[in-house]
Amino acid sequence: MNKSNKNKVIASGLKKIRMGIRQIVLLFIDSYELILGKRDKLTPPKRLVNINEGDAKKIGEEFLQYFIEKGGLKNTDSILDIGCGFGRMARPLTSYLSDQGKYEGFDITPKSINWCAKNFTPKFPNFHFQIFDVYNARYNPKGNYKASEYKFPFENNSFDFILLTSVFTHMLPQDIENYTSEISRMLKTGGRCFITYFILNNESLSQIDKKESVFSFQHHFEKYRIEDEAKPEYAVAYEEKNIRELYNRHGITIIEPIYYGNWSGRNDFLSFQDIIIGIKN
Repeated sequence: MNKSNKNKVIASGLKKIRMGIRQIVLLFIDSYELILGKRDKLTPPKRLVNINEGDAKKIGEEFLQYFIEKGGLKNTDSILDIGCGFGRMARPLTSYLSDQGKYEGFDITPKSINWCAKNFTPKFPNFHFQIFDVYNARYNPKGNYKASEYKFPFENNSFDFILLTSVFTHMLPQDIENYTSEISRMLKTGGRCFITYFILNNESLSQIDKKESVFSFQHHFEKYRIEDEAKPEYAVAYEEKNIRELYNRHGITIIEPIYYGNWSGRNDFLSFQDIIIGIKN
């Protein structure tokens, strides 16, 4: 074995050791929190969540208010949550939706869907979770289907409310084009979609130039920018005018105003990412 290969084997071994130690530490923390009542059964254990979800309970409760106050969500609505993860948005909805309401959660990570199906559905039978095997370089590199071609397994006009939080911020143009088409197809007439973005406009671009934003989005392409050229889907930002054109193409009207986030370093904001609420014509 040459020196280069030997170093790779050593590095791989050290990485596995670190991961093992991390899992042991997180198992201890999970058990401690459960025993002391600091984590309820609808909060996933830390050892499972390897994607940073922040304070899931706090963020979920924050967004529930946005869904209701900004998006007009009703407790009898049928909801599709694309990119539901470990149920960060499903959790607060369990105490809001009535028996007439319905929730469908979709995600590309099997362990999150398996966990949600086990912990939510038995107690809340109007909450369902499904895996969709779509490729994403960051979250599902072994996915079998292209996001640009995927068709969701729901009938036309199936949902009153479709939400995507921190999903289009990790998707490229041809992918969000298809998803937007599918969202329009699945929404009932008058149904609403609630989607978060990184939006490029005069103010956010000015903040980026002044280096006051969280992301630099230094790699430029037509209509969009990315943060990491080696991992394009790590963070993706879109020009506002192109998002407006995208909605128009698919029969969705933006409900003004757009709620801009503080990712760009702006002083007037609602949340971290930008929020666009649309209604199907």
